[in-house]
Amino acid sequence: MRQSAKDILTLYRAKGLRIATAESCTGGMLAAAITDIAGSSDVFDRGFVTYSNAAKSDMLGVSAQTLATHGAVSEPVAREMAEGALAASAADVALSITGIAGPGGSDFKPEGRVCFGLARKGHATRTETVEFGALGRDRVRSAATDHALSLLLTAAQQA
Repeated sequence: MRQSAKDILTLYRAKGLRIATAESCTGGMLAAAITDIAGSSDVFDRGFVTYSNAAKSDMLGVSAQTLATHGAVSEPVAREMAEGALAASAADVALSITGIAGPGGSDFKPEGRVCFGLARKGHATRTETVEFGALGRDRVRSAATDHALSLLLTAAQQA
């Protein structure tokens, strides 16, 4: 994971881009992975840990209607989280993560389901859902963080 974060920082720095994160199930692990690298402050603008639905609404502007209709673990919420982080920051790219790390889940939203949102200034927001499976809480959170890092790397390569 550290090597990916270093690659991300190098690429974003070269392109003059800044990053914001909006995290739920990972609780700040993505922001930590990026800021573990010395000198990351010129690329990493800020991170939002919005674990509760109230925090998603208060800090990122996720609508109560979206939460009620789709639930916190959904691509529409991931989209609004990413767009909210982009709007509330000085970043060029914002990545959101919301999911069910476990234990638990349901038939409709199983453990290991994680939704991601990627918002970039001047581009349409992209979302995706990854089914990591019931790997256990720590492994789901780690896998989600690694996947988010790969999304950030790809976004910079396409910028």
